[in-house]
Amino acid sequence: MKVTLAVIGRLKESYFVEAEAEYKKRLKPFCTLAITEAKDEAALLASLPATAHLYAFDETGLSMTSVAFANDILGAEQQHGGGAPVVFAIGGADGHTDALRRRARKLIAFGKLTIAHRLVRLLAIEQLYRGFKILRGEPYHRD
Repeated sequence: MKVTLAVIGRLKESYFVEAEAEYKKRLKPFCTLAITEAKDEAALLASLPATAHLYAFDETGLSMTSVAFANDILGAEQQHGGGAPVVFAIGGADGHTDALRRRARKLIAFGKLTIAHRLVRLLAIEQLYRGFKILRGEPYHRD
């Protein structure tokens, strides 16, 4: 499965870059992960393939458990996605525009807390890893 994490901005801090690299390495047995960095949301939207199944991490979105994320998004895409590119979008400091929210299949929130977009990027990659481990029934996640 090909997964893209489409983000606004770049990681500048070396410790975030190292954490991202670690999870990208861990994800290799489960998916092909690409991370695309855009200057703004217009560029992010323009870069999306027309057939992409877009999910957006957004403060207005649905809070999900890791198991629901694994089954309802990753598992459903594996079984019924038809090979379409799967894209998870993370906005910049001001979040997403209404245009991107309308384009998304689902908006996903990490609860009601406000979280810096650089941290959401790492949380998203970790949840991808956790989700694939859940789908395979491999140890990592604990209920």
